[in-house]
Amino acid sequence: MTQYSDYHGPEGLRIRGTVVVVPGRGETRATYARFGRRLAADAYRVRVIDGPDLAAEDPGASLDGFAARVADAVEGTVSEGEAVRPVVLAGADSGAVAIAALLGRTGAPAAVRPDALVLAGLPGRTAGTGESWDDELAVRTSCPAHRGVLTEDPQVRRGALDDALPDALLTAVHEGEVDVPVLLLVGDADPLADHEALARTAKSLPHARLSVVHGAHHDVLNDLQHRSAAAEVVSFLETLRNELRPLITVRSSAW
Repeated sequence: MTQYSDYHGPEGLRIRGTVVVVPGRGETRATYARFGRRLAADAYRVRVIDGPDLAAEDPGASLDGFAARVADAVEGTVSEGEAVRPVVLAGADSGAVAIAALLGRTGAPAAVRPDALVLAGLPGRTAGTGESWDDELAVRTSCPAHRGVLTEDPQVRRGALDDALPDALLTAVHEGEVDVPVLLLVGDADPLADHEALARTAKSLPHARLSVVHGAHHDVLNDLQHRSAAAEVVSFLETLRNELRPLITVRSSAW
């Protein structure tokens, strides 16, 4: 059984980069089918892997196993010599924690060093989503289509957002030395995010972009604003191809 879900760009177009997507707590690869198709439509090679198993008793070993899976996933996209760059790791929730902690570690393996990170819905230490599935959905998203995807997927693990993440990894996320460009994407209605910590982290990193999605909840890539969130990711990917310089300058009158 394959460990990946792959999304390819339109036939005949040159691949613009490689994105490996890492789901969060309770999610499956199918959770990111819509997101994967959208990035692929812009000629990015997208591969979605299974989410990390971050064992609280030995987070270091958990990261080692995760690093091996990420390296394998990237290498599997190679068609002629090497993966098409920029190579970007995009994680949501615990997936974001895992890739940020992995890159923040001293001596991170060269095989898993991407050109950039996308950290979506990076959680703080707040836990608890209520007692029912409806309560959890209210924390995750207000998008009816995405609620249907989560509800109808038998592999989605309900109540997973109540699982505590290793404190050592959460600390590593905000105190690690990540020297690649980072897009931090968060919903302003995300009750699990530590918004102040995200702002501090964005200021402390050498190349960080903090994008706040108005009205979005914890599943910021899959909320009602999913088109805008995906567009923000694509915009970030395009700056990587232009030495981090935005391709468009926006000036507008107030309204």
